[in-house]
Amino acid sequence: MIGIGAYTFIYAKGYSYLTNNPAACANCHVMQAQYDAWMKSSHHSAATCNDCHTPHNIIGKYAVKANNGFWHSFYFTSGRYPDTIEITRFDHQVTENACRHCHENITAEIDGNVVHGKAEGLQCTRCHNSVGHSESAAAQLNSPHSGSSYDYSHNRFATP
Repeated sequence: MIGIGAYTFIYAKGYSYLTNNPAACANCHVMQAQYDAWMKSSHHSAATCNDCHTPHNIIGKYAVKANNGFWHSFYFTSGRYPDTIEITRFDHQVTENACRHCHENITAEIDGNVVHGKAEGLQCTRCHNSVGHSESAAAQLNSPHSGSSYDYSHNRFATP
């Protein structure tokens, strides 16, 4: 069992996920569109995948990477992985927290602003869903055929 795990880890380039290199995210074919879109995005020169998709502390970062890595490997190996990647509720919250971490001075002003209704429940991705992955990628990810379960226009997860 350990031998199979080690082989899979080496074959799937599992070690690359321990780095901060965004190219590691494109090891799997279903992530290529997200990687290509990030290359064209406004955050390309300012943030890597880990900056937006993992917590900003070492334990949280590697806990999220381990959890996502396990499930990505499981679904990819079992063949039950959708061709269009979907963000989970948990990972969406991680991303929201990352926005608020890096842009704390802006989000603090918005959250306390009466014009924004004190922004209760307002999430950054409601208006800025294409920041990390470009307009074209956001449009593709939000198309009716994408399989995405997050409804950015209404800032909520879609219910089937």
